[in-house]
Amino acid sequence: MRFVPRFAAVATVTALAIALTACAGETSDDTTGSAPETKTALKIGFNPGPYEDMFNAGILPILEEDGYTVETVDFTDGVIVNGALNSGEIDANIMQHSVYMDSINVQEGYTNVSLVQVPGPPMALFGGKKESLDDVSDGSTVAVPNQPSNMYRAFQVLVDAGWIELSDTIDPATASPADVTSNPYNLQFVTLENAQQVPALQDVDYDVIQGNFVVAGGLKLTDALLLEDLTDEFSVIVAVDEKNVDSDWAKAIKAAYESPEFAEYIASNSQYDGYHLPAALES
Repeated sequence: MRFVPRFAAVATVTALAIALTACAGETSDDTTGSAPETKTALKIGFNPGPYEDMFNAGILPILEEDGYTVETVDFTDGVIVNGALNSGEIDANIMQHSVYMDSINVQEGYTNVSLVQVPGPPMALFGGKKESLDDVSDGSTVAVPNQPSNMYRAFQVLVDAGWIELSDTIDPATASPADVTSNPYNLQFVTLENAQQVPALQDVDYDVIQGNFVVAGGLKLTDALLLEDLTDEFSVIVAVDEKNVDSDWAKAIKAAYESPEFAEYIASNSQYDGYHLPAALES
């Protein structure tokens, strides 16, 4: 059974604040729920991978210095963590790229938006039963993520390997094996949940694994046979509900990820070598 965290939303409006607003002759929209929420205690959701460790070591000290406290919440499912964000059970999540977030928004009717891009590892092609790219042969099995936008990314890695060609009209949000127009090695695609891919490595010839699950699974990007040319479109973001994007706490998170202190943290830690960096952190 999957455990789904549930948290009570906390919203505090003091009588003093109401009085000051009234004295100033201003109109409050708080009753509509449209005004950004003011708070200093935050809850942030993560999926397995390096982003929580990166946050705790590189971002949390900055936020604490600014007067914020943060509780991190672990999820194993991308839809559930987005639902928790949309419902207000968490304030932000750090585990997905914009293409995936947008697809879940359409699917579920959510209003989550990108706040800021974070450094992230690329998708990587690993050998399982076979040890090199040259070992590919007719009928080789290749594991790929079963979620369309990440399957699209995996297929792009296989294109770079010279193993397949894709339709010119492929849509990342709906990609499937039907979009493969040329497959000279007759590759057999094994579609798996992201979390299953590292354990399945020994059962397939090759495996194209999302970067954060590479790291979470104890693999090294430097051992991959081929790395994705990761673009901003598929880089991980901090997501928030659109009603909170202009809140003070959201601005504080964004500023922390774009700060010189965080840039120094990333540059001084070798485990982030090979990560795709946002423009704000590039030297």
